[in-house]
Amino acid sequence: MSSTSLRDKFQTGGTTLWHSLNFWRHGSAALPLVVVNLLVAVCATAETTNGLSDAKIQGRQLAQQLCDARPVGNFTNTGVLQIRDGKGKRSVTPVKCEVIVTATNWQSVYETGATNQVVMLGVIHTAGRLNEYFYRTNSAEQVPVLGDIPILGHLFRSSPLSGAELMTSFANSDFWLGDLGLEFFHWPQQIILKKEFRRNCSCVVLESTNPNPTTNGYSRLDSWIDEESSGIVMAKAYDAQDRLFKEFYPKDVKKVKGQWQVESLEIDNVQTGSRTRLEFDLKAP
Repeated sequence: MSSTSLRDKFQTGGTTLWHSLNFWRHGSAALPLVVVNLLVAVCATAETTNGLSDAKIQGRQLAQQLCDARPVGNFTNTGVLQIRDGKGKRSVTPVKCEVIVTATNWQSVYETGATNQVVMLGVIHTAGRLNEYFYRTNSAEQVPVLGDIPILGHLFRSSPLSGAELMTSFANSDFWLGDLGLEFFHWPQQIILKKEFRRNCSCVVLESTNPNPTTNGYSRLDSWIDEESSGIVMAKAYDAQDRLFKEFYPKDVKKVKGQWQVESLEIDNVQTGSRTRLEFDLKAP
């Protein structure tokens, strides 16, 4: 399938590439990675009276809209998490993504693993606020205790994750916990670098910079966002030494109930040679 047809499908579906997996938005596969109909003027460099360039102001506005976009409704999708480590060893585990939209926020749970070793991540998204992340690895339902957080019927301990804790692997995959919540769009420094043609799409390049990068974490992440559809065409993450770390690519799309949805998302760790593919079994009507 050509990239041109990929854009056309996402314009028709009114969704984004990565956000369709966030996983994610606009009634699509969810995953994270992903929004709004938005056209942004880019590459302005003149300083404004408040000391921010137009590129920084527009970058913040774009990132905020990406963060605040809500799904159009509740959904549950199942699929597989396919992992190939740096030595070529492969594993496949079932994965499920559930999303529910409430009056005040929207919540998502990502679950994977064997029956006796389930890994779960819960994310609470609220417009204008930072995401809240909750993680658990036990297979049996917890006994409720004071302060437990219920997300989609699952109980998570009340202490949310933050900072370096978000730069850890989800179920030994190349996805980090923060990737599944698009945490990089919440970083304070967002700037539009340029316009560039990628994968047959005219894109805005948004650079998100981590104010407190960890030794093994991301220092920045560049996203190529299609101007016409607002879909995330690709993204590249860099480590604390500003070396290329990971590359993110939405792959297949499928039409389900009149909406074009991302069927799979691939992350390559260029430093270790590992690769993870998150693939959903989208049911056509």
